Amino acid sequence: MKLAELIKDVDVVEKYNFEDVEITGINYNSKITQKGDIFVCLRGEHVDGHNFAADAVQKGAAAIMCETKLDLPVPQIIVNSAEQSIAGLANQFYGSPSKELNMIGVTGTNGKTTVTHLVQRIMESSGDKCALIGTLGYKLSSDSEYKEAKHTTPQAPELQHTLKVIKDEAHIKNVAMEVSSHALVQNRVGFCEYNCAVLTNLTQDHLDYHITMDRYFNAKAMLFERLKAGDVAVINNDDSYAERFKNVLKEGVKLYTYGVKNDATIIARNISFSPKGVSFECVIEGNVYPVHLSMNGMFSVYNVLAALTVAYAMGLNIDNAIKTLEPVKGVAGRFEVVVHHPLVIVDYAHTPDGLQNVLNAAREITPQGSSLICVFGCGGDRDATKRPKMGAIAESLADKVIVTSDNPRSEDPQQIITDILTGFKSVNDITVEADRGKAIELLKTIAKENDVVVIAGKGHEDYQILADKTIHFDDREEARKVFGV
Repeated sequence: MKLAELIKDVDVVEKYNFEDVEITGINYNSKITQKGDIFVCLRGEHVDGHNFAADAVQKGAAAIMCETKLDLPVPQIIVNSAEQSIAGLANQFYGSPSKELNMIGVTGTNGKTTVTHLVQRIMESSGDKCALIGTLGYKLSSDSEYKEAKHTTPQAPELQHTLKVIKDEAHIKNVAMEVSSHALVQNRVGFCEYNCAVLTNLTQDHLDYHITMDRYFNAKAMLFERLKAGDVAVINNDDSYAERFKNVLKEGVKLYTYGVKNDATIIARNISFSPKGVSFECVIEGNVYPVHLSMNGMFSVYNVLAALTVAYAMGLNIDNAIKTLEPVKGVAGRFEVVVHHPLVIVDYAHTPDGLQNVLNAAREITPQGSSLICVFGCGGDRDATKRPKMGAIAESLADKVIVTSDNPRSEDPQQIITDILTGFKSVNDITVEADRGKAIELLKTIAKENDVVVIAGKGHEDYQILADKTIHFDDREEARKVFGV
């Protein structure tokens, strides 16, 4: 593609050394830049792409997109923000694939992964192929393997390339996609045309990045603001931010809601929990559908309601959708049972609301006279204000607590633990073990046969990020090893 055509969706400040060269790829990593690429100088948290532009040119970059002129002999497209502008390049280069896809974007603090998986299964059971993009990577069908992803939502060139593959090579029309707040603010999903936006919930997370809950809301709201007349918004009506999300919708956007406490398009009532799962009545416009899930916890009720509301909004058969979801065991690392005696559950919960939800769900299935035990930590180089809150939640909802590490990154693990402990009223009955592997080993002596254990924070992750290295570490493997499963 010629450079002039490639940049037509980009807000260009100045063209320098301009020549309408042929561009054969988009890159922002000088190490893998190839001949004919346009190299985009992204400014990251730790590195500035402008410092690597010369390396990229040496590798054969035919042009550069940058925020300041560089002393390099190639065409330069000067923009105010390379981070914001790369989406326009990617969309143009890959032929605007989202325009021809049915794009279902799911955002929220918790539940995104599960809801996208449930939507994918419903679509497939209705005879429609559906691809999925999210935390675990992307997959072209519910029974295919994941292809790895680096972020919940990939950077714009990778995302647009994936969408093109889904459309042109896999010939799939529908995409269920997790959309993170970071991706919205950083414009990684720029030029993606969503037909349906789903809100799971909005609770404290990522305040190290967004600083305030208002800014976090504004980031999530961007997904709903871009919906056009005729598109669909699906909103959790029990969420405290529900009305604010509704208020950003343009005229003509079709609104569907779901809930348990408040009136909604789809409501769950008469909810009951057991070790085998959760049952409830799903009420849609006066019609009552019995639901018996193999998943557990109130959060599973909300996730299933979100997926059923998407199905309803798209005119799919609800009886079929419910039958499809009932046998689903859940998503890897989300309330995943890895040992049965004691009952050990691994969950990705890494926010105050997430931990509260998973512990409440575990309490529902803890036998009378048995203990609920929680093992958790908090990530380093992330929002520190949630640490004492998570400590307080663990103390109030669990009978026994083991505080440990969870991806300490560059921070001192002991300092993170100290921050968590400030949330406890008393630390006399709290066990502290900074080594996560040893913390899980302690369960062998602490947990009795009928107790329920929640190991929270990492879920599907199979690594631990330390100050100087990343090591293999999987909570599920560690728990099975401890209990000889």
